[in-house]
Amino acid sequence: MNILGIESSCDDTSAAVLTDKGVQSNVIASQSIHIKFGGVVPELASRAHQKTITQTVEQALKEAEISIEEIDLIAVTQGPGLMGSLLVGLCFAKGLSLSRDIPIVGVNHMDAHIYANFIDEAPEFPFVCLTVSGGHTQLVHVKAAFEHEILGKTRDDAAGEAFDKIGKILGLPYPAGPVMDKLSKDGNPKFHKFPQALLKEGLDFSFSGLKTSALYYLHDKSEDWKKEHLNDVCASISEAITEVLIKKLKRAVQQTGVKSIAIAGGVSANSMLRAKAQKLAEELSLKLHIPHITYCTDNAAMIAITGKMKAELGEFDDLAMRPYASI
Repeated sequence: MNILGIESSCDDTSAAVLTDKGVQSNVIASQSIHIKFGGVVPELASRAHQKTITQTVEQALKEAEISIEEIDLIAVTQGPGLMGSLLVGLCFAKGLSLSRDIPIVGVNHMDAHIYANFIDEAPEFPFVCLTVSGGHTQLVHVKAAFEHEILGKTRDDAAGEAFDKIGKILGLPYPAGPVMDKLSKDGNPKFHKFPQALLKEGLDFSFSGLKTSALYYLHDKSEDWKKEHLNDVCASISEAITEVLIKKLKRAVQQTGVKSIAIAGGVSANSMLRAKAQKLAEELSLKLHIPHITYCTDNAAMIAITGKMKAELGEFDDLAMRPYASI
């Protein structure tokens, strides 16, 4: 089965081709227009998707050396995400499905992050997945394909959102998460102890207090001081966020008794989080699954693999399906 995946939930336009031989292409067109605003502007994002989606799909087909006539299934992000952005991808996919008579499958973006782990090596069910991105932070008990139980989620800011907002306070470019990760490697994670919220309260997360703490800690610091200690502050922030994530993941494993864990989402590319997840897996004798860096951030390959799994279960959609902004 040859699958065309289309992703447009936020500010990345992506198209991928998945065949029985694996991912043949995974084209991502990122939008630089949001950098000067320090965050994604929904209206600008949807307009940028309109400009690039045709070329992105054409490029994916070209790189895969496959024609649209050879595509057996279209998998497209249905939600959650920005409504305008979702509409662009979904309408394009519907038009392609109608004009070419190709079956279509709507994909939940959060499910796709989890199943990005199945692109290279499929985890065995059941497992617990820590899904961390700019918009979501969740602990999910994946009992079987598309049989999920959300064990915990953020009560306010997501982990990726905390990275980006604190990075903005530090004067770093958007998105700040990858920049902070790079700077953290040369910093001292014990330089300053930032708060770690809700450690003794179940499996939910909260990062708004950390953002406020960083704001107050930095407000009277000189620019010279910030420049001198930037690496240390980034490392300390990364320590606070990743410690909470790993401690909650450990608690989820103990509660469910699973033998496998996975991390997913854009923040799963964070080097400190990856190292701590590996250490946790060794400590508890767990099988750890982490997607290739390419499949951590929003991409169409994860949409394609999820669509493939849905199709194998006989779960297809029709042209009446609608996008949804939230779960």
